Amino acid sequence: MEKRIRVGVIGCGAISAAYFKGCAPFPILDIVACADLDVERARAKATEFGVPRACAADELLADPDIQLVLNLTVPKAHAEVNLAVLRAGKHAYCEKPFAVSREEGKPVLALAKKKRLRVGCAPDTFLGGGIQTARKLIDDGAIGQPVAATAFMMTHGPEAWHPNPDFYYQRGGGPMFDMGPYYLTALVNLLGPVKEVTGTARISFPKRTITNPERRFGEKINVEIPTHVVGVLNFASGAVGTIITSFDVWGHTLPRIEVYGADGSLSVPDPNRFDGPVRLLRAGAKEWTDVPLTHRAEVGRGIGLADVAHGIVGRRPHRASGELAFHVLDIMQAIHEASDSGRRVKLKSTCAKPAALPVGLELGELDR
Repeated sequence: MEKRIRVGVIGCGAISAAYFKGCAPFPILDIVACADLDVERARAKATEFGVPRACAADELLADPDIQLVLNLTVPKAHAEVNLAVLRAGKHAYCEKPFAVSREEGKPVLALAKKKRLRVGCAPDTFLGGGIQTARKLIDDGAIGQPVAATAFMMTHGPEAWHPNPDFYYQRGGGPMFDMGPYYLTALVNLLGPVKEVTGTARISFPKRTITNPERRFGEKINVEIPTHVVGVLNFASGAVGTIITSFDVWGHTLPRIEVYGADGSLSVPDPNRFDGPVRLLRAGAKEWTDVPLTHRAEVGRGIGLADVAHGIVGRRPHRASGELAFHVLDIMQAIHEASDSGRRVKLKSTCAKPAALPVGLELGELDR
């Protein structure tokens, strides 16, 4: 049996169930403890998912047997918790975004480098069958040299369904910081890093009304961060991208992501999912064709954490890296800064394009 990495989870809120389920297919992950500010909530998750121990976060960090910590706290706590994990001598992997600002994210990367520990970050949906198939098509030259891309995430906000939507409208929230990581991570995976951005953004409605019929119906939320954000991305490769993220749109008919090349166009699936469809239009063709997936789509949240574990054991780079997540954070913050200043913003960060997954992996595999 391959070596297993012992994992502790900090944060047992709504997203934790997806991670407990998503980690299960990967034999390399051994979740041995979970913690939460509400210890009873941690106990409930431990019981539900067969985790051996529920405890306080300090107790989890003090456990010398835990090697890797999954940080599922709220966005404004991501950097603080990651630093605590690294100081405890453990590798860290957190939910997106990596931090709520560059100033909070930089010390995490610096400490990880100093202590020779790994830091990773969601989203890991780009490791699913849909986006990996799109990546292979681009790498294989199916659309020729990519010249442009578009990405659209537009909805009318989470206040209709989320039990506590306040943080979506606070610092570290908003449509760009909430959903932008999925779209930007997918684009960087497909096209490489971004060198410069410009953008514009607005707070369309200074207050939002909760319409979730089960909790807090009718309450007003103050909006502190732009809710309609438009960015233009100049990639280092020369491609130009457009991204719109919005909590102000009732409906639209735009695609999720498309990449346009010299020899064709590629329709990329929803980057918040792991599956397809992937569609291709070759130069001169009149109809789009559906492309069978070349990679498995049955994976879920947890594949990025498993890739970190494989990186630790196999001593190779992991794909959902801190450097990638920081670059995405830099892009998001720069788009907001470009809107505030009315100018282009050159990025100081960059990252390597993550390695593509091998074709033909079985469920639970990440290496050949």
